[in-house]
This record gives sequence, C-alpha cells and structure tokens, in this order.
Amino acid sequence: MRPPTLRPFLSPSRIIRQTSISRGYAVQAPGNPTLQIFSRHTKYLQKERAAKDVERSRQVDYLKDEVAMRLSERLLDINRHFNHVLDLGANSCNIARALTLPDPDPDPSKSTSPPLTSRISQLTAAESSRALLYRDADLPFNQDINLIREVLSDEESLPYEANTFDAVLSSLSMHWINDLPSVLAQINHILKPDAPFIAAMFGGDTLYELRTSLQLADQERRGGVSTHVSPLADVRDMGGLLQKAGFKMLTVDVDDIIVDYPDSFALMQDLQAMGESNAVLGREAGPIQRDVLLANEGIYRELHGNEDGTLPATFRMIYMIGWKEGPNQAQPLARGSGQINIKDILGGGEVR
Repeated sequence: MRPPTLRPFLSPSRIIRQTSISRGYAVQAPGNPTLQIFSRHTKYLQKERAAKDVERSRQVDYLKDEVAMRLSERLLDINRHFNHVLDLGANSCNIARALTLPDPDPDPSKSTSPPLTSRISQLTAAESSRALLYRDADLPFNQDINLIREVLSDEESLPYEANTFDAVLSSLSMHWINDLPSVLAQINHILKPDAPFIAAMFGGDTLYELRTSLQLADQERRGGVSTHVSPLADVRDMGGLLQKAGFKMLTVDVDDIIVDYPDSFALMQDLQAMGESNAVLGREAGPIQRDVLLANEGIYRELHGNEDGTLPATFRMIYMIGWKEGPNQAQPLARGSGQINIKDILGGGEVR
C-alpha cells in the first residue's frame, strides 16, 4: 500500500480540466454473483490437521457418527435398490460405517434383517481432505461395503457427469459451502431422474450458547465483537434453495442434539479436534485472548449452565430430502380433487 500523499495546490482552471477526465468503475463480472464467506483452504488445513491425530479424531466423531446413523435411517423409507450412491463431503466415511450397522428398524415378520448396505451396490465417498477420508481405511467396516474413496480438489465444483448417481447423501459438510445454490443445482444435475438427495447439516441456532457468551465476553473485555462462531443457514431458507435448484417433493425438518461438556474449554477443544473450527474469511488471526476465554467461561456458566455443573451445547441439525424430477414420479393431485373433508377426520366446526 502506497503511503498517503498530499495533493499540490491546483488553480481553479486546472481543477476544471481534472474533472473532465473519464473515470472507471468496478462492475460485476458476467454470471451469477458468488459470495465468499468461508476460506476453503483454511477448512482443508483444519481437517488435515485434525485427522493426523487419529485416536483423538476418532474420539470426537460421536456427533458425526450419530447424525450419519440418523441420516442413513431415512433410506429405510425408500423401498428401492441403489446401484451407485455418492456421499458428498464424506469426512471419515461416517455414512459408510453407519450403513454397515444392523438394521435399526428390523421387520419382525422376517427371520433376518440385513444392514442397509444390502440396498446399495456401490458407494463413492468424496471428500477434499485426503487424511480425513482415508483415516479409517484399515477398519473392518470397509470389508462390508463396496466403497470407493475419491479426493475432490474442490467440493463446490463437482467433477461428475449428468445422471450419474441413484442417490446423493451428505452428512455434516454442507455448512462450509460458500455457494449453496450452485452446489445444490450441481447435485440435481448429477442425479438420475426420480433420484433422491438426502442431507444433514448444521444450521440455525447451532452453538447459540457459545456464540452469545463469546460475544458478551468480547464486549466486556475488548469493547467490541469479533466473529468466533461461523454463520449458518436457517431452516426457513433451505426449502427455497432446494426448490430453486430444481428439486421436487421436498421435506425439510429440524432436530436438536444437546451435548453436555464439563466446561467451555472442553467444547472448543472437541470442535478443533473435529476439524470444525472457525473458517470465516477475515476472521481475527491467532487464538482467542486468554482473558476473553476466562470471561466466556463465567458468562456461559451463568447464562446456560446445568444444575449439575455441566455446560450444554446445542447442535441444530437441518435434515432435507429432495427428489430430481422424473417422468414416472408421483405428482400431486389437482387442487380441489380431494374427496374427504379433513373436518371429518379431525373434527371441528364450520369455518366462516
């Protein structure tokens, strides 16, 4: 950056001539504007660093494993076989591991209930972090599923042809995507007609306890607020984004998972070991100051602490299902074609 310089005194005639010079203005480049919120490179380094400590990384997979199991259970509602499924943003292949577990909802009329892997011929796990993707490549579950690992150079630019996959799954990775509308449109593009996209992501009020206490601690100790917790999409926005991307028969719902920690330091250490540290562009460099951390601990405990001395942390999951349009897809009936009055089912008087 050049040092500031003083403009020399100009005569009135010279100033008039100066104002006649044409000026250039910044303009938006052709195409849809892209808002960059997160540093993808920083997130890649965080995942790589976290995966290098294998044992610690596995210890803090409790959240990703739980959400992967809940996401996989939603395949039980789809009565079909999937030849080729993509796990986008696979992390350490948590979905692959969940699919090999015993059927969570066995049929009592049958003597055996095979795991969900019996419904999938091939699963492609795609992830940008090689260390995280191959972290558990030597574990026994790899023998129970036809799993192909693929390292992506950029999770926001999918290198697949149109109509490639019978289903696309994604668990706890899309909250780091900068351009969600573009990625959702790409997912719709690579799906076969009448194929589902099933995903779970952090959203809404995730870690609201930590967010509010850090803001108050910053304000108290430094006189201002800095971004320590990443912004997240709201559940009210996801339906519109899926619809804009071309998905049909949408289902979007929310589920809160509350985890109790001994203190706020344990929570932040687990987030770091998960590879879920802050990756917002323009964030303050370096660790949070010690006095802010100490103030945060006290504020967190005062505002949100449990009676037993633990601190709750809320993780709000947004689950979504959208279907790519297909010729044989079920269509909603025409408006006014219903033959059963809902008043007869639920009761109630006439609406006037």
